[in-house]
Amino acid sequence: MLSVITQLFPLWALLLSALAYFQPQLFIGIKGQIVPLLTIIMLCMGLTLSISDFRNVLASRKALLVGVVLQFSIMPIVALLITRLFGFDAELTVGMLLVGSVAGGTSSNVMCYLAKGDTALSISMTAISTLLGVLLTPLLVALFVGQSIDVPVQSMLISLLQVVVAPVLLGVVLNYALSGLVKRLEPVLPLFSMLAIVLIIAIVVALNAENIAHIGGIVALAVIIHNSCGLALGYGITALMGFDKKICRTIAFEVGLQNSGLATALAMKFFTPTAALPGTLFSVWHNISGSLLAGYWARKPLSELGAVPTTQPRSK
Repeated sequence: MLSVITQLFPLWALLLSALAYFQPQLFIGIKGQIVPLLTIIMLCMGLTLSISDFRNVLASRKALLVGVVLQFSIMPIVALLITRLFGFDAELTVGMLLVGSVAGGTSSNVMCYLAKGDTALSISMTAISTLLGVLLTPLLVALFVGQSIDVPVQSMLISLLQVVVAPVLLGVVLNYALSGLVKRLEPVLPLFSMLAIVLIIAIVVALNAENIAHIGGIVALAVIIHNSCGLALGYGITALMGFDKKICRTIAFEVGLQNSGLATALAMKFFTPTAALPGTLFSVWHNISGSLLAGYWARKPLSELGAVPTTQPRSK
């Protein structure tokens, strides 16, 4: 039952977004809870990680390196090109860049599993890109828009350490020290994460209720193009490099599905509600596109001809 509720994430996000759009006063008062809600999401992510997930990095160095490089190159570059194509102002530009410069989202792990990808590699990539993103996200945003927008790199770095690294590491430690308890809590962790991100989305929609009527459609189109490019290039480039289909599917999800909740929280904390709009729309859309693609790939058999093993089976 809990898994069904969680899988309907896009529906809950749309319903609560509609409520926030028509009754913004219900959510504006809790705008200060965005960062605490994000901390909950990252703690839940940490609780699903184990030390063995990080050991898998040693068994899949090539695939992981390629995936991380694509993650932090394709998405910010495509985001910048889209903002130029649509002529976005400074606020929307920084919002798109934040979406493009954050790490992969935890939903990529679920989509990878459903699509018969390499789940161990997906989890390892998410963990490593999340830690690397603490440094790379503010630096990439500053690199691409720092000349036209004041990007508080140091403050963003400190904030990312507080709301990303600390809760993730705490979750890993708790998973190691209290594995039995965490195992019992594991079924409800995705539900907590989903509730937190849905609330974040609703808060940002409420704060942008007036703007959405004017710019929501064009930003939604930009987000769809951004996500589609990440999925297509993540798969296409790795296929051209000779990786097997299982790895290509995995890296496609890792590149195309972003931690847009983090992008939204950073936009709200350091920039403006308008800058948070791309992250909000991305949060809804990438779960829809990811689910559709995972369902399609789940029905397509994997060809192991010419496959290059990149990971070892996870220990039980």
